Amino acid sequence: MEQALAFLVACALNPDARLSPSKQVDIGWHAFLAYTREYQEFCAKVADRFIHHAPVDTPEDTISDPLAAIGTTVEAMRAAGLSVVPELWIPASECSQCYAGCADDPRES
Repeated sequence: MEQALAFLVACALNPDARLSPSKQVDIGWHAFLAYTREYQEFCAKVADRFIHHAPVDTPEDTISDPLAAIGTTVEAMRAAGLSVVPELWIPASECSQCYAGCADDPRES
C-alpha cells in the first residue's frame, strides 16, 4: 500500500507522464479505490485533481514498452524523493508487470 501511495504522489507530481504501476502496486491502488471518499480526498490533497485509474485495454492505448513505463515511474518516484521497494516493481520472476495495462490517464485531468 505504501508503494501505491508513493506511486500516486508521483502521478500527482508528473500529471502529463503516463506513469504505470507494477502488478503488485496496482493491487494496492485497487484496494485504495474501494474507499472512494478517502481516495477522492487523498487525490484532492496531493494532486488537486482526481487521479483516474484508466486500464489500457484497447490497441491505441496499449503501453508499447511496459518495462520502460515501469522504469519511468520508478525514476519519477526517486526524483521526487519517494521510497522505492524494487521487489514490488520488478520481481525476478517476471520481466514486466504492466500486462494488465493500468495507468494514470492524463487525458482525464
